[in-house]
This record gives sequence, C-alpha cells and structure tokens, in this order.
Amino acid sequence: MDAFRQTPPTAEDMERMAQAVIDSLPEEFREPLRQVVVRIEEFATREQLDSVDIRSKWNLTGLYEGRPLGEQSSWDSGELPPVISLFRRPLVREWRETGVDFGDLVRHVVVHEAGHHFGFSDEEMHWLEDSVDDELAP
Repeated sequence: MDAFRQTPPTAEDMERMAQAVIDSLPEEFREPLRQVVVRIEEFATREQLDSVDIRSKWNLTGLYEGRPLGEQSSWDSGELPPVISLFRRPLVREWRETGVDFGDLVRHVVVHEAGHHFGFSDEEMHWLEDSVDDELAP
C-alpha cells in the first residue's frame, strides 16, 4: 500500500514498536537497556541538533544521550539515566520518501542508538540489528 495513504504511526505506536525492538534483542542486551529511557518526540531540539552537528530538524531520526556502559562507574551518582530519543516526524518523512517499512526504520534507529549505549562500532551495530526479530507490528 502507498505510504502516503496510510496513517502515520502515533507516538504511542512508536513507543510500542521501540519496546518490541528492545524485547527482541538477546538477553545480554535487553537487561542493560532496561535502565535507558526511550522517548518519542516530534523533532529534536536545537541543543540536540547542535550536539551532533546537524542543522535541520528533519535530518535527525534518533539520538542517544548518556554515558556509554564502558564509561560508567559505580562511583557515578546524580546523573540522569541515558535516553534514546526517536523523532517521529523525520521518521514519518523518511518512511514516506523511501517506502521502507516503518517498523524497519524504527528497528534500525533503536538498534543504532542502543549500540551507542554499549559503545559499539558500526559493524557491531549491524550484527545487533540482524539479531532482532523481523516481525514488529505498530
């Protein structure tokens, strides 16, 4: 079906999809991700865009904010939990422009941002994404 004729997923749909991605990961990744907050926002803030040197709010679909696991210490205190943000409107735009399944887009972004939490390389992130179940429903 043509992506323009489908109703875009809501923030609640995306939250369920993101959680399904996390739930589909191998246990050794699921458990540490339980401490990461997943947020669905319409767009990134100017501060978030500046933090990754992106000018247009349409060009950022997801962002990890926090300290990767390998850099955390038992002496850390008073820090906010790490956050994975998904930006709904840029993801909807990408979905409409590419025709890629929306669940696949969400999976890709969640896994990529989760990979930052683990300090993974791009190759390791691809391996992690391949380990996720293919069936994610909105």
